[in-house]
Amino acid sequence: MRCYWISDSVFKNKYLIYTILFTFLMLPHEKPFKVDIRSEIGELEGVIIHTPGPEVENMTPDSSQKALYSDILNLSVALKEFNQFKGFLSKVTRTFQVKDLLTTVMQNPEHRAELLHTIATKERLNEYTVAELMDIRHDKLSTMLIEGVEMRKDNLTRFLSKDRYSIEPLHNFFFTRDASVALLDKVLISRMASRIRDRETLIMDAIFRNHPVFGVKTIHPEQSRHFCKEFSFEGGDFLVAREDIVLIGTGARTTSQGIDFIIEYYKKKKVQRHIIVQELPYTPESFIHLDMVFTFLDRDQCMVYEPLILHPTRCLTIHINIDNGKVKSIREVANIPAILKELGMEMETLYCGGRRDSMIQEREQWHSGANFLALAPGKVIGYGRNVNTIEELNRHGYEVIKASDVNQDKVNIKNYNKYVVTIDGSELSRGGGGCRCMSMPVRRKAVEW
Repeated sequence: MRCYWISDSVFKNKYLIYTILFTFLMLPHEKPFKVDIRSEIGELEGVIIHTPGPEVENMTPDSSQKALYSDILNLSVALKEFNQFKGFLSKVTRTFQVKDLLTTVMQNPEHRAELLHTIATKERLNEYTVAELMDIRHDKLSTMLIEGVEMRKDNLTRFLSKDRYSIEPLHNFFFTRDASVALLDKVLISRMASRIRDRETLIMDAIFRNHPVFGVKTIHPEQSRHFCKEFSFEGGDFLVAREDIVLIGTGARTTSQGIDFIIEYYKKKKVQRHIIVQELPYTPESFIHLDMVFTFLDRDQCMVYEPLILHPTRCLTIHINIDNGKVKSIREVANIPAILKELGMEMETLYCGGRRDSMIQEREQWHSGANFLALAPGKVIGYGRNVNTIEELNRHGYEVIKASDVNQDKVNIKNYNKYVVTIDGSELSRGGGGCRCMSMPVRRKAVEW
């Protein structure tokens, strides 16, 4: 049995004693887990996911556009597909669930009060709603903050309101990639393009700062002198190519002001960094993030949507060289693979949708055909519905394995050196993202380049 001595002065601060007791109670169960992301392909050691729940179905065709959906999902089908993804990840890495992490944070009264106050300020909740939430059991509270709270029509204003929810559901939270960005041992909290997703960033910030497993000092965009109404950046636009190279997409979700914030961040560090910026079309909506048209597969292979990444278009590719606190150069380059080669990362390009038909490329890109999550060099996972993309991977040496076979122990994944694992994605893909979108890696092993 462990015994701890606490001086009398500690008892003068009730929140401090809550925090100390909470931390000590967690010690036997939770070990610190250091955030460390230095590439897109290093062996995955830890990832945060969120299993979709009723929040996905808490919308109508009329409200789907506000929720950033072009269609409404069938939860029972989407959940079967997501469980393939979750089941496979649990076999190859440590997985953390957002709701479990948030529930632990909500057990601490000080952290609960801080998060609820921030949410109330951002979403203009009345004091009575906040007071009620403070008294709710921690596990139920975390569910409510994600799935939403229906509005009680108990006064004239609320009776006349067309809103159904006093706290809106987080319809997009199963795309955990977007709300935060891990760069080396730091976590940047995103500034979402749509305010309907702000609570996702508040929850991820609370988890990274206050959960005993992480305890990371987060970095906020509000600290930037470039912060303004147009300022936004989301995690799907950030790819860590190598410790000194970051790819960032700019378009509908990440603005130039958001990238200027990253430039300032690296200038203050006084380290050499290369930022490769890829402009993205604002339409169609399948181009919302860079990882919808480009992802890394191996040390020397990447998946591209060829019409945008390799063909000359109006969308520029820009290289920004930062060294010793200054921007040494900023220039237009031919494309991402060309500048990566110049920086010592020569990439073989595999084509989303294969190489035979541009219409097939377009169709498979629409359903996240370029969006792969790397589990280790040459080991990736994506949607099996994109059959031409999967065939392209297979032609380049990737063994095709179904996640369901691994989950049922029909296949031992350790017997394969290079593979693409496929999950069913007919329903999940309609949400507008793929396997990389549905995962927030928090630690990867270093890559031997």
